[in-house]
Amino acid sequence: MFVFPFPEQTLFNEWYAKDTSKKIKSVFQAKGKTGKHVTSNPPYGYLKDKDDPQQWIIDEEAAKVIRRIFQMTIEGRGPFQICQALKEDKVDMPAVHQQKLGIGLYRTRKIPDPYNWTSSTVASILERKEYLGHTVNFKTKKHFKDSHSRYVDDDLWVVFENTQEPIIDQETFDIVQKIRTNVKRWPNGWGPVHPLTGLVYCPDCGGKLYCHRTDNGVNREVFCCGNYPLKKCETGHRINADDLVELVLKSLKAIRDYIQVDADKFINTVQEAVDSQQSVDEKASIRRLEECQTRNDELEKLLCKIYEDNILGKLPDKRYEYLSNQYESELAEIGKEIDKLQETIASYKVETKNARKFMSLIAKYKDFDVLTNAMANELIDKILVFNRDRKGSIQSTQRVDIYFNFIGKFQVPTEPIDPEVQKALEEERAKIEAKRDKLHQNYLRRKANGKQAEYEARYEPKRKKRMAEKRAQLPQYGLVKTEYEEYRKEIRTEQDIPDALLVK
Repeated sequence: MFVFPFPEQTLFNEWYAKDTSKKIKSVFQAKGKTGKHVTSNPPYGYLKDKDDPQQWIIDEEAAKVIRRIFQMTIEGRGPFQICQALKEDKVDMPAVHQQKLGIGLYRTRKIPDPYNWTSSTVASILERKEYLGHTVNFKTKKHFKDSHSRYVDDDLWVVFENTQEPIIDQETFDIVQKIRTNVKRWPNGWGPVHPLTGLVYCPDCGGKLYCHRTDNGVNREVFCCGNYPLKKCETGHRINADDLVELVLKSLKAIRDYIQVDADKFINTVQEAVDSQQSVDEKASIRRLEECQTRNDELEKLLCKIYEDNILGKLPDKRYEYLSNQYESELAEIGKEIDKLQETIASYKVETKNARKFMSLIAKYKDFDVLTNAMANELIDKILVFNRDRKGSIQSTQRVDIYFNFIGKFQVPTEPIDPEVQKALEEERAKIEAKRDKLHQNYLRRKANGKQAEYEARYEPKRKKRMAEKRAQLPQYGLVKTEYEEYRKEIRTEQDIPDALLVK
């Protein structure tokens, strides 16, 4: 076996490489912190300016594809569906497009399928902040012993805003990020997503309401709290999806008509509502900021105190280390919360143009006969569905709060109802409630004397049989694992399901 005659040479080479790496890294860091691009190749959608290579200009051909990808996402399509659309239209994938321009990392590589878009490529495009016109540096880091770059957390990125012309505006980017965070539940992984998926929330537990496509053996879409089956929420907050869509469309129509009648009045009404809510939130934020600042001062004093006790021998080193770590951790968390609260309070004092932004969004739609994915995600922030006033009753009233983008919870002002009409409505409602109370009391009596148990024992087998017959007739996709895998290999689409795989 050959032995290197100078083993210390190996240590020197490693020290030299490490020292050289530090020097290169320091130059790299200095360049990136000045706002210059640290990447040698602009991302897909941008080109280097011939006069100033540090400046990026928009590649219009690629920018059209990027805008189309963002728009298709707003319309409710996922990355896989977007890939299928781009393949069908024979749109060059980013590597091929850059290869034709003589730039990028694949200038000399042979690419067999120029239209082979992948979901990961689409997802990375949808997450790039560079398309907002920003420079984002230090997204990766590399060790001197490792040739591969590793992605780091977002909070370690250094972002310089408005360094080049944007391809995507901030509103579109924010809507897409919200859509990407929404979990989409499809029956057995197939079928069109409901337009309100990811926008409906439970006000009690804060969880999302998911759309179930079947209800008691019937093809009926119903939203139900996802935490209810996990015993984390007391009730399911169930609501018929069609009723919820109808309510949303009705609210949007009312707001549009209100804007068309008097746009200035709409702006003033929204601004008053926003100012009123902000005044309440601002007071709460100021109160919490004072609490955090008080606790911050207490922690500073405690750290000084235990340090002095440790120096004087009153506090053992092990106990000092434990307390110091605990206080430092709490101090760091308090500091983050103080910064966030200060930013929030400062934002309340900035005059916003949210009403006009919402007006420009709603003006894009001529009618509200059908709720589309794009309409829901552009106009609606969230929907809160409360418990029914009478549990278990389908005809019971149920509170639903709709929060719109930019303007929050807004209701069109209505004229007061005539007292006589209001009295008649209340009397009719009282009669219905009295009838329901009587039926419920009869049920409790039957349950107490055992008659209800006898009835359920006699009726339950018939009910189960009828439910099984209904479920057998539902057009569900009964794909077992092996069939599913074979299907995914042969067919790359989410709409065309082979008849052989359908449950008859």
